[in-house]
Amino acid sequence: MDNLLRLLLRFILVPLGMMCGFIASFLVILFGYWRVGDLLAGNVDVEAIALYDALAAASYLLMMVVLAMWAVALIGILFAEAFAVRSWMFHVANGAVSAWLAASVFAPYAQVPVPFDGDLYVIAAGFAGGLAYWLVAGWNAGFWKPLRAELVARPLPPASPAPAQPAPPSAP
Repeated sequence: MDNLLRLLLRFILVPLGMMCGFIASFLVILFGYWRVGDLLAGNVDVEAIALYDALAAASYLLMMVVLAMWAVALIGILFAEAFAVRSWMFHVANGAVSAWLAASVFAPYAQVPVPFDGDLYVIAAGFAGGLAYWLVAGWNAGFWKPLRAELVARPLPPASPAPAQPAPPSAP
């Protein structure tokens, strides 16, 4: 019964962890590569309507790339669930490799006006997404492996009889 409850919990935690990783990856690209913080703070002169239009279109394209990243990351997540890999390094590396692969293979479109040279931000987004996934669902991966092994008291071995003591020598 305990394994069934852990399995049902995994069906909730894994998608929740993927959503948290998706949001973390999205935010790193949005605020890192696109420098949205500078735009919103007014450090760059742009019109509000042009800013909104650019952010709406770019967010849609970015969402497609990040979804492709998590589609690739699902292979590593399933591996971690199958073999109960709970290492934060595995999940962070899985996020970075899958982000790089998704950005390389699933480019948004071929005729980009400005070439995308943000590999550092893509890998950073993978790191952030992998860490966010590990914090939510990766630290206890694998439904069949309990978090703590229960200590079972084993009976002590039967006491063996004490060896016979040699008799002290008698005086003549």
